[in-house]
Amino acid sequence: MKAIVCQTPGSFELIEKEMPVPAPGFSIIHIKRVGVCGTDLHAFAGNQPFFSYPRVLGHELAAEFVEGDAVGFEKGEALTIVPYFFCGNCIACRNGKPNCCADIKVFGVHIDGGMANHVSVPSYALVKSGGLTLDQLALVEPLAIGAHAVSRAAIKPGEKILVVGAGPIGIGLVLFAQLAGAEVVLMDTNEDRLQFCRNHFAVSDTINPLQQDAVAMLKEFTSGDMPSVVIDATGNQRAINNAFNYMAHGGKYILVGLQLGEISFSHPAFHKREATLMSSRNATKTDFSHVMAAIASGRIDPLPMITHRLMFDDVLTGFPQLSDPSNKVVKAMIDC
Repeated sequence: MKAIVCQTPGSFELIEKEMPVPAPGFSIIHIKRVGVCGTDLHAFAGNQPFFSYPRVLGHELAAEFVEGDAVGFEKGEALTIVPYFFCGNCIACRNGKPNCCADIKVFGVHIDGGMANHVSVPSYALVKSGGLTLDQLALVEPLAIGAHAVSRAAIKPGEKILVVGAGPIGIGLVLFAQLAGAEVVLMDTNEDRLQFCRNHFAVSDTINPLQQDAVAMLKEFTSGDMPSVVIDATGNQRAINNAFNYMAHGGKYILVGLQLGEISFSHPAFHKREATLMSSRNATKTDFSHVMAAIASGRIDPLPMITHRLMFDDVLTGFPQLSDPSNKVVKAMIDC
C-alpha cells in the first residue's frame, strides 16, 4: 500500500508500506478522505510544536471499516475516528479528560497518521457515520475542536463574545457559539477570510484590527461592556497577547490556538478584571457526537469550508500550494 511521509520540513515522499495487520484492541480502516489542517501545514513548514520527523500526517479523517475487533462495525461501513489516543490510567483519563491525557498520542502528530491507503487504529477510537457523507465526516474533528472550546467557555444565551481567527477552527467556534445562543463578533487581519465567513456562515459582525479600531468596535458591539468570552484560534503570539485587552470585567479568555513563544500580559489589568484564562485542547467523543448531531439535523452546514481538493497522488506537488495566501485556501480535502 501507499503512504505519504513528511521526511523533513518541506519534503514529502510517496512510499510503499506493508499492509497493517489486525491486533487485539485495534481495527484496520481504509482511508477515503483526509482534511488538511493547520497542524499539517505547520508540520510541513517545520514550526509545529510537539513534532518529530519523519511523520505520516493527517488526523481529520473519513474512512471505511475493513476488519478488527470494533463492536458493531461491518466491512465497508463509513466512519470517522477520534484521533487522540489515550492511556486510560493518568489523572486526566481518570477524571474523564482523555483529550489531555498525560501520555496522549495524537494520530498524525505524535505517531503516524492517515495519509495512507490503510491504517490501524485503536478500536475505541472509531465513530459510526450517523449517516454523514465522507466530506462531512472528515470535517467532524476540526469542528469538534470548536465545540469543545465553546463547552469549556460555558457560554450562555445572549452573551456577546469574540472569536479571534477566521480559519476552519475559528469557523467551528463561531458555529457552535451561535448554537449556544451567543452573539459573535469575528476578528481577523485577513479580509478575504472575513468576507468568506460573512458570505457562507452568517457572520454579520467582523473586525479587521489592521483597518479598524478593535477596542472601539468591541465597545460598540457590547454597549461598552467588552466581550464576556474571548476565544483565540490564531496560534499567533501577537494576536494572543493583544486579545487580553478585549475581555470584559469578569470575563474568560480561552486559548485554542497554540504557538511556541511566551504569553505576555499586564497582571494588574488581568487581575482587576478577575479574569479567567484557560486552554482548550483537542475534543472528546461527546464533542464529536454533538457536532455530528448538529450536522445531521441541518443546524450547521460546514461543507462550504471545503475550498480546495487534492487527489492522493497529487499531494506531493499540490500540498505546498495550500499555504500560499494567494490561493485563498480555507479547508483543503484530500480524496484517497
